[in-house]
Amino acid sequence: MQEAAERSFEASYPAVADSVPEARSAVSAFAAEAGIADARLENIRLVVSEAVSNAVLHAYDPGDVGEIHVTAAVVPGELWILIADEGHGLRAEGSDNRGLGLGLGWMAQFSDGMTLLTRSSGGLEVRLRFELFQARTEADSSAAAGVAGLG
Repeated sequence: MQEAAERSFEASYPAVADSVPEARSAVSAFAAEAGIADARLENIRLVVSEAVSNAVLHAYDPGDVGEIHVTAAVVPGELWILIADEGHGLRAEGSDNRGLGLGLGWMAQFSDGMTLLTRSSGGLEVRLRFELFQARTEADSSAAAGVAGLG
């Protein structure tokens, strides 16, 4: 299988609920073009929805206008997705949001790596990594070894 060439996608969305499906659709299409399919593509849809939803719901105070910046990049063997806002970052103290962290757990579980960063300009950045070509399973390796032994 040939590795995808390096390329990227970048867009900004208003921090409103309608931006969640827009960002999810755009990043999913980009990931599909990079060769990700099936359950892995569903994982990407889920984590993008969670990250953008978190920014919409928690990054800005009610009535504030803000943006969510979405970048996806294909580098050798990996797809990186960055979702950033310019809001006030994570606020667990004094928050009446009892679910804080559940979506973060899903993002970590359904990606191959997740990092949260506080941006120097303000806000939060979520970095998500997905391997483009998953390692072969033990069953795949056994089947390949059996075929190789037939020669």
